[in-house]
Amino acid sequence: MQNFIRAVRTFAYNHSTGITVVTFTGLGLYALHRWKAGGVCCSPTRLDGKTVLITGANTGIGKETAADLASRGARVILACRDLVKATLAAEDIRERSGNGNIVVKRLDLASLQSVRQLAKDLLETEERLDILINNAGVMSCPKWQTEDGFEMQFGVNHLGHFLLTNCLLDLLKKSAPSRIVNVSSLAHERAAEIYFDDINLDKDYTPQKAYKQSKLANVLFSRELSKRLQGTGVTVYSLHPGIIHTELGRHFWPKLPLWKRILYQPFVHLIKTPREGAQTTIYCAVEESLAKESGLYYSDCERKPAAPQGQDDEAGRRLWDLSHSMVGLS
Repeated sequence: MQNFIRAVRTFAYNHSTGITVVTFTGLGLYALHRWKAGGVCCSPTRLDGKTVLITGANTGIGKETAADLASRGARVILACRDLVKATLAAEDIRERSGNGNIVVKRLDLASLQSVRQLAKDLLETEERLDILINNAGVMSCPKWQTEDGFEMQFGVNHLGHFLLTNCLLDLLKKSAPSRIVNVSSLAHERAAEIYFDDINLDKDYTPQKAYKQSKLANVLFSRELSKRLQGTGVTVYSLHPGIIHTELGRHFWPKLPLWKRILYQPFVHLIKTPREGAQTTIYCAVEESLAKESGLYYSDCERKPAAPQGQDDEAGRRLWDLSHSMVGLS
């Protein structure tokens, strides 16, 4: 034994520099991983007897959010465009959570008719809706149009959710205290604005410009909606989930020049997993301390200030009136 201890000491002495480098590298990588992972929702809140609707819940952070809330006992409705993927996701969530009360409904946010049909279905079949999570989205796609002729990113990311939320407000009020969670993005901070004179960006379209506009719209919508719901028991939250490895980037990554993809490759390891990216959504949906907060913005499971353009109440009112007209609400 003494010979073994002596050998270890000799090795450590002769390789002290290498051991130090390895140790600090390991600690640095661990710290980097924890920083990358971001905040974690530690709330023990149970959701037994509660009903949750999540759009785009068949993949990515939507699916991870659904799995978490299902594990808390909620009845979870997956509102998705692709029913095949949604059915497979529901089976996986049932198995992972041990909760069989997972329902699949069809929703195409690029079609106002589909949004209205889902809302009608829910109002006829559901007795309550405790949490609405507007999670689905599209990012950096070409200049596509929705079924109703709107620019695709603004139409899906904002207008579809605007209409769905308004159609379900009575059910949410009936179920109060209830919550509306809008998944936005850090992109709302980066030179984003609402182009009121060219809302569909027909004059000057770029995928990034359209995405930023739609994500700013999420923040402004949340802020304005919270004002209109004061005293109802329905609270509203918007959030940045982080930079996440999901299908959302399918229109963005392949279009990058090869040299940029090579340059960005080392940073792929800093991208959150879908489970890590779902934490702030879950936090806004269940954290008890947020019960009296509304209209605010969150990131990494903490309250953060929205960009100045996301706090522009006049723009929020203008956006509300414009959206109201575009989706044909009476």
